[in-house]
Amino acid sequence: MSRKEDIQKAIEVMRNGGVILYPTDTVWGIGCDATNAEAVAKVYKIKHRDDSKALICLVDSDARLQRYVRNVPSVAWELIDAVVKPTTIILDGAVNLAPNLIADDGSIGMRITNEPFSHELCFRFQKAIVSTSANISGEPAAANYCDISPEILNAVDYVCESRRDEKKKHTPSSIIKLSQDGQVKVIRK
Repeated sequence: MSRKEDIQKAIEVMRNGGVILYPTDTVWGIGCDATNAEAVAKVYKIKHRDDSKALICLVDSDARLQRYVRNVPSVAWELIDAVVKPTTIILDGAVNLAPNLIADDGSIGMRITNEPFSHELCFRFQKAIVSTSANISGEPAAANYCDISPEILNAVDYVCESRRDEKKKHTPSSIIKLSQDGQVKVIRK
């Protein structure tokens, strides 16, 4: 299957409210349409995770990021331009997303992906995509496809074909919370 066909199948599944497993710029992720509350609820159920613990989203561009955050502070753009490692930024004022995806304080974790597969998936889907590590909550993240448990593999609606043979050292993203009042807090290095 070509990458284009793989992405098209994943998009079709997400447009129909399904959940996918896909390679990202960090570890393998469980994903769905970030605007579909029922799909987001399925992700929480698959991970055995309390929905009070917010999930993050991937987007393909600055413009797409601005569709989901009311007011992106200028320090966020500086940070996005400066970081080398994939970095998720938690921003206040989440909008246009499934309500069960947004933290109680109104924030959302967003990451602009530059990795070819996940970037093209986000670009072609034209919406934010949930991106949470492909594991049961509390267990180690699946760095590569071979690390994903059968329980997770069997729980999703589609498993992407791309990058399945890869065996590289992948780590979760750094996470930084930026508050509207200018406070910066490193959540995960």
